[in-house]
Amino acid sequence: MRNGRARLVLVAGGAGFIGSHLCDALLAQGARVLCVDNFQTGRPENIAHLEREPGFDVIDADIIEPLGAEQLPPRIQLDAIYNLACAASPPHYQADPEHTMLTNVVGTRNLLALAKAHKACFLLASTSEVYGDPDVHPQKESYCGNVNPTGPRACYDEGKRAAEALTFDYRRMARADVRVARIFNTYGPRMRPDDGRVVSNFITQALAGRDITVYGNGEQTRSFCYVEDLVDGLMRLMVHEGDEIGPVNLGNPTELTVNELVTRILALTGSPSRVVTRPLPIDDPRRRRPDITVATQVLGWRPRVSLEEGLKATIAWFAEDERRAKPPASRRAQSAGRGKARPNGAAAAPASIS
Repeated sequence: MRNGRARLVLVAGGAGFIGSHLCDALLAQGARVLCVDNFQTGRPENIAHLEREPGFDVIDADIIEPLGAEQLPPRIQLDAIYNLACAASPPHYQADPEHTMLTNVVGTRNLLALAKAHKACFLLASTSEVYGDPDVHPQKESYCGNVNPTGPRACYDEGKRAAEALTFDYRRMARADVRVARIFNTYGPRMRPDDGRVVSNFITQALAGRDITVYGNGEQTRSFCYVEDLVDGLMRLMVHEGDEIGPVNLGNPTELTVNELVTRILALTGSPSRVVTRPLPIDDPRRRRPDITVATQVLGWRPRVSLEEGLKATIAWFAEDERRAKPPASRRAQSAGRGKARPNGAAAAPASIS
């Protein structure tokens, strides 16, 4: 509550994978939520269950354009703004790199200006991609990164780095109260089956009995954080009071190789899929593990959901999503032994470990 009323929170990218879970959690705490999304990668079905919530509203808009008074409810006072509005998987953000860069830079500027106007607290969802292919392991917030500024991932990597710079400039000029979360690999229900990330790719391929595609030799490492844990970290960071802090890593410090991830998913799904290898994408990081000392000491946060528990929930969600996507005839054909369809008809996307 603020001044006797429910907090009003704007979530840009609120129909996305992480954003929709954040909307759920905020509503559960009693906040009113404005979900802003252009539905480029966000999905209406992610927020369909919230349509009748009295404290939830959706604004179909692209943040590269300022939100006008005609788009916002009248006489509102925003208390907090979360900026999660950017495609986060390489196949999606590389499909329109100019829009990705504009979303990160111009979109962030527009939301910062809105935060200034409303005296609202602003949180930027940044990314571990700001570290690039790191020479320091594990990655601390003080590490400046090893990013290729002209490569195919630069629209996202450098876009987020610029968004961070702009966000902290607003703090230095006393224009807004800001926070920056550097999000490491996150997984869970509502991931898009076509987003090209290893967890979603491996699960959908395993459930369909298709070849599992590993890029490179599979010895690259990542650290996977369940979405419920990640959302808890974002909300703790937003309400943090006390000394100003810089960017904060949010991720699971348990590191494993891609090959180990494949082994676990095959075991949990009982899939007969075989593993095939393809060349590693350009600039794909070799190792990734967050140092979460700041998050633990300042926010009292650390992941709680084990990888096995999280994968089971994610596999169950993808299996149900696949069943929902199939017409009855397809289900009859499957039971007759004619093979399985890919969820939502999605083609196998080039995997990124990101």
